[in-house]
Order: sequence, then C-alpha cells, then structure tokens
Amino acid sequence: MTRLKGNRSRPWMVKVTIYDEEGHGKQVPIDYAETEEQANIILAQYNDNPWNIDRNKVTLVELYQRWAKIKLPKLGNSSQGSLKSAFKHCQKYYGMKYRNIRAYQMQDCIDNCGRGYSTQAQIKALWGHLDSFAFECDIINKMYSQLTSAPPVPDTNRTPFTLEQIDALWKIQSEPWVDTVLVYIYTGFRLTELLNMETEQVDLEQQIFQGGVKTAAGKGRIVPIHPRILPFVQAWVQQGHKYLLTYEGKKFKLSKYYACWAEVMGKIDADKTPHEARHTFETNLDNAKGNRKCIDLLMGHKSKDVGNRVYNHKTLEQLKETILLLK
Repeated sequence: MTRLKGNRSRPWMVKVTIYDEEGHGKQVPIDYAETEEQANIILAQYNDNPWNIDRNKVTLVELYQRWAKIKLPKLGNSSQGSLKSAFKHCQKYYGMKYRNIRAYQMQDCIDNCGRGYSTQAQIKALWGHLDSFAFECDIINKMYSQLTSAPPVPDTNRTPFTLEQIDALWKIQSEPWVDTVLVYIYTGFRLTELLNMETEQVDLEQQIFQGGVKTAAGKGRIVPIHPRILPFVQAWVQQGHKYLLTYEGKKFKLSKYYACWAEVMGKIDADKTPHEARHTFETNLDNAKGNRKCIDLLMGHKSKDVGNRVYNHKTLEQLKETILLLK
C-alpha cells in the first residue's frame, strides 16, 4: 500500500507501508516531489520496481521481504523454515538502511540471540544470503557478512550401538517396539523418515523401501530391506494402515515414539538415541568395507568426491549387496 501526502506550500511526500515478520505495518517515506503529478510518477515507479527508487534507502525489512519472495522459495523446506526463524533475531535492525549495517551489528544478532550453535549458524547464513542479494541489487559494494563468525558444531558424543547391545535386542525381538529399533539400525533412516513413511512406499516384491527427507540426495532414496528385518516389515505392511509404523492404528507421534524407544533402551540397559541407530548403520557398513558411493546413497548423503557424485552410478543389486554386509 502506498500513500501521498502534501499541499501547495510543501513538497509531496511519497510513503509506503512495509510489514515485519509479525505482520505489523509501518509507513516510511521513500522520496519527495514538487508536485502531485511527480509524486504519482514516483509512486508508479516504486510499484513497478521498488529498487528503482533509491537503493540507499532500502531497509533490512524491505530487503528481506524482496529476498524472501525471489530467492527463499528456491531453497529446501528445512532451510526456509530455519532462515525465517533466524530473521526474528535481527529485529533490532529491521528499520535500518541495509547499506549502513556493518559486520559488528550482524555479529550482535548472532552473539546475542540467546540460542545455541545451530541457531547462531542460521543467523550467520541469513546475513550471507541477504548480503549476496543486496550486492546483486547494487545496494552494497561490500559484503560484511563475510567478517562474521558463528560457533563451530561441537564434537558429537554419539556412539554406535555395540554388537552386544544389538545381540541383546535380537534376543528380545518379540517384545513391544524392539522390532522398530532393529529396523532403524538396519536401514539408517532418520527418526521422522520411518515414522512418516507410508505403507505404499514399501515394495515387498523387490524388498525395498523408498523414502527419505531433508536433502535432495535423501529424498525418495531406495533402501533395500535386510533379510533379518524383512519379517518385521512384512507384518507391518499386512496390518494395512496408511503409515508403516503406527500406534493403536494411527500415525506415531514423536513424543509417543520417544517413550516407546526409552522403554526398549531400559530393557537392554542402554542410553542410545534414534540418531545413534543411524550412526550404527553407517559405521557398521564402513567397518565391513562397504562401497562408499553405495553407503552415501543408502544414507541419503551427497558424496564428497566429485567423481563418485557425478559419474559413479550404482544398481539396486549393488545396494542390496552392500546391505547384506550387515551381519
């Protein structure tokens, strides 16, 4: 929405209404004109392309809104959500002209967000995106985001399940929810990948799962069903529910599954998380000298080696051979 204010004795002020992430509007002037006719021309130009008015006056909010409309949709859903949340931690500078924002102010948002390393990394990433877009739009000629820093990812204290713990699970495989833990260990699926998997994503004839989320490499990936967990999967499919894993016939809620997981861990006296089952899958395949490209495909990882990523194509049979390395 735009407005004009003025009279014969004073210049015309051209204003626009901008909105923050919470939807609160604020009128800001974008230019002045000697006559109403000139003001209307400026207004028309602004509505056609806001960046054609005066790049020196573009605020952080205005830049973000333009970037969110043009660039943000090209990113993955997970990244979109994280960057939108990161912008809320930059509220202190919403109304500031973007070209006047310096590295120490960007760093202020990172250091004083009151959150952990993950959120701080996302705020730093957001400033990088905005700087690149501002540079592309000729709003800035120096990208101060390159001078910012965020805490490194801390060393993980996650460790794989031991062979003794896996053997203990097989000994009580008929007890409630133990089969789900074993399936996680023998597939490498992320927690939500299996909980969100629909029964139709399982092909018992070819003995494969097809699913995955989070990354381009992970989505829709094929994971062969290891013979040892095949009876579990067959039983789940035969239940005929929409989702492969269910609780009382309905989709598992995360909180409920964590409770079921904890119940199983208590039975084998282990302090493991669902993500450590994923670590176990990759570690055991690597220890068994599995092909690195096959392991990356099964995990839904993008191969670090360019040759592997671009030229190395693996067949379903090769993926099945890799899965069988798990004893």
